[in-house]
Amino acid sequence: MAKKQTRKSRKKPVKPRRSWWGLLFKLALVGAVLMGIFGIYLDGQVKERFEGQKWALPALVYSRPLELFPGQKLSHAQMLRELQLLNYRKVASPGRPGEYSVTDSRIEIHRRAFNFSDGAEAARSMLLTFEGQRLKRMQNPGNGRELGYARMDPVLLDRLNVEQREDRLLVRLEQVPPLLVTALLTVEDRDFYQHDGVSPLAILRALVVNIKAGRTVQGGSTLTQQLAKNFFLTQDRSLWRKIQEAYMALIIDFRYEKDEILEAYLNEVYLGQNGAQGVYGFGLASYFYFGLPLSELNPDQMALMVALVKGPSYYDPWRNAERAQERRDLVLRLLANEGHIDRQTYERASSTPLQLIERGRMGYGRTPGFMGLLRQELKERFGADFLRQNGLKIFSSLDPIAQHSAELAVIEQLKQLRANTKKSDLEAAMVVTNWRKGEVSAVVGGADPSFAGFNRALSARRPIGSLIKPAVYVEALANGYTLGSVIKDEPISLRSDAGQVWRPNNYDRQFRGQVMLIDALSKSLNVPTVNLGMAIGLDKVIEGLKRLGVEQPIPAYPSLMLGTLELTPFEVNQMYLTLANQGLYQPLTSIRAIQDEQGELLYQHGAKAVRVLEPEAGYLALYGMTKAVDGGTAAHLAARFPNRVMAGKTGTTNDLRDTWYAGLDNEELVSIWVGRDDNGVTGLTGSSGALRVYSRYLDGRGVDSLELTSPAGIDQVNFAVSDGMPADPRCEPTRLLPARAADLPGIRGCRPSSPTLPEAGEQISDWLKDIFNFAR
Repeated sequence: MAKKQTRKSRKKPVKPRRSWWGLLFKLALVGAVLMGIFGIYLDGQVKERFEGQKWALPALVYSRPLELFPGQKLSHAQMLRELQLLNYRKVASPGRPGEYSVTDSRIEIHRRAFNFSDGAEAARSMLLTFEGQRLKRMQNPGNGRELGYARMDPVLLDRLNVEQREDRLLVRLEQVPPLLVTALLTVEDRDFYQHDGVSPLAILRALVVNIKAGRTVQGGSTLTQQLAKNFFLTQDRSLWRKIQEAYMALIIDFRYEKDEILEAYLNEVYLGQNGAQGVYGFGLASYFYFGLPLSELNPDQMALMVALVKGPSYYDPWRNAERAQERRDLVLRLLANEGHIDRQTYERASSTPLQLIERGRMGYGRTPGFMGLLRQELKERFGADFLRQNGLKIFSSLDPIAQHSAELAVIEQLKQLRANTKKSDLEAAMVVTNWRKGEVSAVVGGADPSFAGFNRALSARRPIGSLIKPAVYVEALANGYTLGSVIKDEPISLRSDAGQVWRPNNYDRQFRGQVMLIDALSKSLNVPTVNLGMAIGLDKVIEGLKRLGVEQPIPAYPSLMLGTLELTPFEVNQMYLTLANQGLYQPLTSIRAIQDEQGELLYQHGAKAVRVLEPEAGYLALYGMTKAVDGGTAAHLAARFPNRVMAGKTGTTNDLRDTWYAGLDNEELVSIWVGRDDNGVTGLTGSSGALRVYSRYLDGRGVDSLELTSPAGIDQVNFAVSDGMPADPRCEPTRLLPARAADLPGIRGCRPSSPTLPEAGEQISDWLKDIFNFAR
């Protein structure tokens, strides 16, 4: 029995109770390890982005800086136009950079500081006095001292973005106005310099302020959290995203200085939408909303910028002006309450209306014709990937004054030509260059200069008609002919190898028997040109065209002499550039210099001109082109601009389909085409079409009279009207023309036979003048 009792009394072992604390500790340990691993991952992301290239910055394209000196061809109106393009502000008395005042003949300017391609220049004040089309005088307005030279900051023309969705203009913290930084921190994160990336106190404070205001006035996220969200995370509102945001903010704050974080935020924050591209950073937003650099903003403008941080779409000042102004005034009130601005500043700023520029008029994309050329040159010179470099500064040769004048000329004159011809589809293209420097000053690609599509100036090859003639004549002048040489103007028939017969004719269907070379050129006579070209040889004409700059294949047909060669307006300008420089060839360029992101010079244009033609022949051809203006096919210009020397050549193709003009004064060379895209008849000649566009251009641009300097060895020689030989003007009718005297036979004396009377309209040297001013 005892044994059984013992078995019954034996108890089962008690199972020990589990400790929840231990489980929680293990889970916490695992979580800490996971968070640590996740932190290492986030830290790697932060480090890679912050210490590498933060943004893909666009290449900035600038115009030429306007050079100022007494006597320059620059009118009062043109200077005002330049200041408008630069978004200078008109005030009563300029005291800050970017301001100017104006009277009837004077403009006082406080020019901005700028880092030019050849060095930085500080801001400076200038008083400019104008007289007609000229800058008469430059002075220091402070002491009245005369100034001899200055230059304006260049116009920002365009931004070439690699990143198509984002656009920004990088600014350094020291470039940001202190009041803008103060306003941002007051509204968005007043404890920025005290917290460690996340601020619980800021969350509580924002809650209290928002309850008092009855609406959301302040946010609880720090600037560092906002930066983390914008830099690395999506815009969703999940708890997990907020955790990542806070974690990354702590890492960023631990790793980097506060000023570096603040600078990154100032450049990263989203502040609006410009078409398909977001506007990021205060630097670009300042131009987007006001057309001004950050340094020139007023307190009310800075307050609006800070107001937009909360919601650029909700507070869009163009769509929701009242809402945006209320938010701006709230920012100003917070600044006043905190003592950052005085009461007078607050009242003035809050009573100021929103000073916005027209939406989309930020200043780029205005010159699609020129930018097409610049992009093409960048690709040809540096390759397709060149623009992927960050933050390039490209200093171009575009002259905004010339561009504006060219655009107006095309728009206004084409409107008139369309009305006159009843052809609404007339098109035009125009290229303006500085022929002394070989730089492109302006490009208009079509009747609508703002259209960024087909660029006729660069891509529309059309027969150039009589524009080819100076190339024929300059080759003849280089091979023994003179301006006084007599050329046959009689019917001619040429048979091709295939048996086809070509019978060229003059435009007026008349034959003169014989004419002097200078008259054949100035009056653009066809038959003498063909005779001359065939006499010197087609092969020489073609070789001469290639030396002048024609790169495409040239067909060896006699009709070449009358302009069957097809060129673009840009290619025509390149050919005439060599003639303008009297035989010096240099390739046209649209780029002056390029700097990298650090301001180091990557490229400087320095192409040297190459002599491809004797200077004497170049000079004589150019002289002959001045006679086209002075009494020839371009005589319209002489009537419009008397006492001005210009050189030029009209061009017309068969059936009046294409009308051309190439002309130059002392500085600029302009090539113009007017025609129809379908190659239809225009009913216009070079004189009645393209020349009128050039004339309208000169109305706005002004004329610098051409100063022709003859090379050594060129003298004035009397040529007999009868046979083009040097002759005594006392004995027979002659023409006084420049020539290489050393290559000529001696002067022919008097002959017993009576001299042949010249044709009507020919110029004969005055015999009294010749007696007392006898010249060989």
